[in-house]
Amino acid sequence: LVVGIILVAINPYKQLPLYGDAIIHAYSGQNMGDMDPHIFAVAEEAYKQMARNNKNQSIIVSGESGAGKTVSARYTMRYFATVSKSSSNAHVEDKVLASNPITEAVGNAKTMRNDNSSRFGKYTEISFDQSYQIIGANMRTYLLEKSRVVFQSENERNYHIFYQLCASAMRPEFKNLKLGRSQENNLLFI
Repeated sequence: LVVGIILVAINPYKQLPLYGDAIIHAYSGQNMGDMDPHIFAVAEEAYKQMARNNKNQSIIVSGESGAGKTVSARYTMRYFATVSKSSSNAHVEDKVLASNPITEAVGNAKTMRNDNSSRFGKYTEISFDQSYQIIGANMRTYLLEKSRVVFQSENERNYHIFYQLCASAMRPEFKNLKLGRSQENNLLFI
């Protein structure tokens, strides 16, 4: 196992002009260390190593709740889509993350530190063709926090889907589920 670059990124909790197309093009083709540490520098190194050695590469994005993992992964996918000049460059990260609302409804919950905290892990695999253009992606989820279904700590909530279903209780297509208000159905998924 070879471990490469480690980047510590901090979520500033506001938009900064650090991730636009001009910054992507500035990092594209650069050698590691020629420019400031950046998620694009890590992505460029992985992209170059894939092309140079014709070997799969991995980027692990880890951190606490609210640290910006999803956003960092999105910037990485955007970088790959832009530098590979993929014909599917129509924002590949948008296509890959189009399933996010469904994934988040079933796997995200309000915690003490984050109103939309992922309670599962994500593995996103991006596929490239022989000319190193993106041809597809696959997202897998794992390690869902199952205990949250039946127990939530004070000031925390169940998965978003529970409240979304309860809020839709009066819709005709949900009548047969006999849903009520979320306060009445705390153990809905047991």
